Amino acid sequence: MLTVTEAAAEAISALTAQQGAEESGLRFALQSVQEGEGAQLALSVAPSPQDGDRVVGTDAGAKVFLEPQAAALLDDKVLDVQQDETGDVAFAVLPQQS
Repeated sequence: MLTVTEAAAEAISALTAQQGAEESGLRFALQSVQEGEGAQLALSVAPSPQDGDRVVGTDAGAKVFLEPQAAALLDDKVLDVQQDETGDVAFAVLPQQS
């Protein structure tokens, strides 16, 4: 199952707080599969999970909604945040450490 780092949970909480809904979360959905390039995921802030979504919650209260195909794709991954050279923060999907 997808795991969420503490830093990612804080970033999700900051994003979803702007929605004002207690049930809101970060949603991953499979956008497309490009031959030779792998899957493309769409990331959005959603007010609530859609039917069939898997919900991953954190101790900090952050929620991640995973559309079924995205859930299968991210099953062995870690959601983290990373800062680029300009200081912008972005979500990163990384392999789980065994």
